[in-house]
Amino acid sequence: MDLPELAAFLKSRRARVRPSDVGLTAGPRRRVPGLRREEVAQLAGLSADYYTELERGSGVQPSDQTLAALARALRLTGDERDHLFHLADRRVPSAARGPAALVEPGLLSLLDRLTTTPALVNTDLHETLAQNDLATALIGPPPPRRGPAAGFVHRWFTDPASRDIYPPEDHPHHSEVFVADLRAAAARRGRDAEVARLVAALRRSSAEFTALWDTRDVAVRRADHKRIVHPTVGVIELDCHSLFSEDGRQRLLWFDAPPGTRGAAQLELLSVIGTQDMTPAGGERRG
Repeated sequence: MDLPELAAFLKSRRARVRPSDVGLTAGPRRRVPGLRREEVAQLAGLSADYYTELERGSGVQPSDQTLAALARALRLTGDERDHLFHLADRRVPSAARGPAALVEPGLLSLLDRLTTTPALVNTDLHETLAQNDLATALIGPPPPRRGPAAGFVHRWFTDPASRDIYPPEDHPHHSEVFVADLRAAAARRGRDAEVARLVAALRRSSAEFTALWDTRDVAVRRADHKRIVHPTVGVIELDCHSLFSEDGRQRLLWFDAPPGTRGAAQLELLSVIGTQDMTPAGGERRG
């Protein structure tokens, strides 16, 4: 492990990221370029002391999970992420080259600028990679775990509570859309072990999924009209739009409603109340 170079590389990448790039306010007293150490630590889910030791090159040996979290926090490109793993003397995992490892920079840049409408970036297997505050207020935070099993399409067919986000009468439509979109992703990826494991797990767990999968219907989900059940503002009717990465493995989703509609007024109210009182017990609304 090249500790001095690892420390220098982290420091150089930290200096390059502007606070506004990650949703932070620069403030008048900021004396350092880029992010502060404690801000990187917070974004990566680390303690400030631990990250400080990394930048000092004092012998701390980061795990694969820590390196991946730092890559996301510092907005590293694919090449920079691989370099980070090499400096830490860690094998670059194959998953690090996949869609769930790093949000496409262009999509992330757009997401950072979407502050007045709910928006998120997910993979073609429906794993949420990043979302803005309004998306959290609308649909709740993503689950803390990673991987396709944490994706919404998996939870839709294995966790009945995940369906509370939509009215019951809309569930058949969403089931059909999820399966058709997943089949399109499977074809696009070819002989992909990640997709094969996901499909096999869903076939074992859900007769509904199996029946829909066997129809062989295929359709990329590009846009949709949705009714989302929110515990505070009620059922919100929204249009859902998608912008895809070049390889189709990531998409930026954003929700809006025509001006003057009830949905637009509800979104405006949601922007005010945020994530307050999302459930009667004050707990997490849904993953």
